Amino acid sequence: MMGFVFSEMWQGLRRNASMVISVILVTFLSLTFVGGAILLQLQIQSMKTYWYDRAQVAVDMCTDTSASANCAGGKATPEQIQAIEAELKGSVLSPYINQYYFENQDQAYENFQKQFAGDPITKFVKPEYLNEAFWVNMKDPAQSDILIEQLSTMPGVESVTDQRQFLDGIFEALNVASLTSIGVAAVMLIAAALLIATTIRLSAFSRRRELGIMRLVGASNRLIQAPFILEGVVSALIGSILAAGAIFGVVHFFVRGYLAPKMPFTALVSYGDAAIIAPILVVVGVVLAAAAGSVAISRYLRV
Repeated sequence: MMGFVFSEMWQGLRRNASMVISVILVTFLSLTFVGGAILLQLQIQSMKTYWYDRAQVAVDMCTDTSASANCAGGKATPEQIQAIEAELKGSVLSPYINQYYFENQDQAYENFQKQFAGDPITKFVKPEYLNEAFWVNMKDPAQSDILIEQLSTMPGVESVTDQRQFLDGIFEALNVASLTSIGVAAVMLIAAALLIATTIRLSAFSRRRELGIMRLVGASNRLIQAPFILEGVVSALIGSILAAGAIFGVVHFFVRGYLAPKMPFTALVSYGDAAIIAPILVVVGVVLAAAAGSVAISRYLRV
């Protein structure tokens, strides 16, 4: 019985070789988009966890050029700086703070020069233009509002800024890119399902006499349908495996080979993530092909 089913399936694959190749390619491309979208989402979540946990709250002290209402007296005095530090060490804020450090204007200027090395702007910036600041690491970055509310109105404080707000725009853009990939993948999966259904219908039409004989001798519906469904499943399986290989290729050559050396302090997706995605792609491809094939052959044969 199984020998007959596989023999019929192989004949169908040979007769419709061009359509089978089309199914493989469409399945490969659509599932590669699906895998890429999943991989991008994993990368976004990984980066969020990594950077949000390291995001600091900057308490910028007034300079001589600050326009904030708290800076009416000009540059923050040593007494005002000591008052801010006392608040950070106090019983109200200290339970929420992991650690903090103070950066004076000379240190800020040195860091600025390193960060923008080679940029012409470094020639026009002087230490007195830069803010002295307390850099605060919160135990829970989501509780930064407590620090902002407590310190924003204190004399000598120009602003209190949670660095996570600068990350939100980046992650929002990445999410849009991920959703776009999912949308393209959904359209291509529909195209793959329609192509699988069309291939199976053509295969059934080309063997309509054989199918009529099988019905006359009492072959069951499942026996008649099985070779056609397997044709779609095998084609989609090959495309799924190629898509899984493409995801591993992206991780190996692009993420680990290109991005990792350039971004050594960033959490990037790994081979383990690709290993999670690969079976998902194979299952999606096989289920899609089986469902499309089942619908196509049942409608055509009316059995």
